[in-house]
Amino acid sequence: MTEDSLVYVFPLRYTPATLGSSPIVRTGEVVVWVECHYQRKHDVSSGSEKPTWNPYASTKVAEELLYFSLRIMTDNWQLERPSKEYVLGDNINFEASVVQFYHVPLRVFVDNCVATVIPKTNTVPRYAFIENRGCLVDTKLTGSRSQFIPRTMDDTLQFQIEAFRFHVVNTGSLYITCLLKATTASSPIDHENKACSFSNGWREANKKDQVCGCCDTDCGMRREPDPDFRWEQEASIGPLNIKEKLLD
Repeated sequence: MTEDSLVYVFPLRYTPATLGSSPIVRTGEVVVWVECHYQRKHDVSSGSEKPTWNPYASTKVAEELLYFSLRIMTDNWQLERPSKEYVLGDNINFEASVVQFYHVPLRVFVDNCVATVIPKTNTVPRYAFIENRGCLVDTKLTGSRSQFIPRTMDDTLQFQIEAFRFHVVNTGSLYITCLLKATTASSPIDHENKACSFSNGWREANKKDQVCGCCDTDCGMRREPDPDFRWEQEASIGPLNIKEKLLD
């Protein structure tokens, strides 16, 4: 380390191998010392700067890690919404995403979502508004405006749910739990990996509408979520506070 530089010094060694099945070589052994100098001081803007050098070990670890998130967003989808209070009929904007680090490009999906009044998915009452491997059924069941937003980025998926309350419960609190999963972006969108919502027929967020045909029947049995499976993860939000509209 110097005042202005971080210096890496290492030998690059070449050792000749024998030629074919003979015991001979036609080159000699060479050792070349290499020095790499990195400036310790830079003028940077307020924007983030992605490093150009990464240790091999940390890169391999990052390749194996996927970070899923589920957030509620503002009306313009630009920021995470600071408040969790809604009025009946409001649109609740959700954004699911996966951070892939050095992994191959990924595409995120929402396999299923359930609403409950406490942070447990196996309680009653409960309402599964996304099921059947990515079918947003709320619109067809209730005539709401709920929908997947047409996808613009593979690693992000946005959807809207029209705010509701449970009829048999006095509280307006809702907990939302979704199973998020990822596939490689190069994989085809199919009946197991899709984002379908209903509007005069089933529509898929990537315009692959033909894969939504099973939403009215059965898109295949799925196993229980495996906590050790790195390509899917449960994510929860709550409590959301849903209030009734005040009458004038």
